[in-house]
Amino acid sequence: MVGKEEANTEGQQQIHPSFLRTMEQKNGITSKLAGIKHKIGIYSAKGGVGKTTVAVNLAYTLNDMGYRVGLLDADVDTPNVNLFLGINSVGNAEYPLKPIDKDGVKVISTAMFLDDQKKPIIWRGPIVGKMIYEFLGETAWGELDYLIIDLPPGTSDAPLSIMQLLKMDGFILVTTPQRIAAVNAIRSGMMARRMGISVLGVIENMSGDRPRGAEEVAKEMDCRMLGAVRHDGRMSELSDKGLVPVKEDKEIGRTFTEIAKKIAEA
Repeated sequence: MVGKEEANTEGQQQIHPSFLRTMEQKNGITSKLAGIKHKIGIYSAKGGVGKTTVAVNLAYTLNDMGYRVGLLDADVDTPNVNLFLGINSVGNAEYPLKPIDKDGVKVISTAMFLDDQKKPIIWRGPIVGKMIYEFLGETAWGELDYLIIDLPPGTSDAPLSIMQLLKMDGFILVTTPQRIAAVNAIRSGMMARRMGISVLGVIENMSGDRPRGAEEVAKEMDCRMLGAVRHDGRMSELSDKGLVPVKEDKEIGRTFTEIAKKIAEA
């Protein structure tokens, strides 16, 4: 005969402790980031399409439009935002972590906690996940209108941690004219939607006369094409100098302003 206590629990679904921990972490992060109005990820499963280029220039465009902006380099083991912005200073590793204010944008990256930025960061998945949690839950972001998150390529540890831990407005997918880039952007969008996160639109970087890759992604994902950033040597030239192209080149600035307006009006 089934005991009373056993009968009461029979048929009830058991929740795995790891899921409970994730939910507790997510609730804690939601509370700590209550001062941030919008959280947007810049994402593609393929490397080399220009996610960091888009993230940096979009962040500074929104800042120039009068918004309070933070920029999180979530590419934990291969951080590059600091190189794009010419940040060479080492941050304070005490908690809460404090972003560096770079020309009005609050920026944080693992590179800011290394004494040599050329050193490889060789970490397994659990440590990458822990660092993501600290960037979200142990960082003094303060009041922001936008937190722009530059994600690494792929569909594993870092992107998955962010999708699990953070309530986001959604992802902006980045592609190039290459079909392989478009296919990988679609993979990224499908992962985001499987995790219950919106795809806000797609941007084609290094674009030619017609944004073929972005058109394919927009059609497949049923999302907006936010804009096309033309292939321009000035973009790489300025970025290599640690300068922000939208602040140095009027044509590039106009392109990102059009994109940022669509995002702000959504």
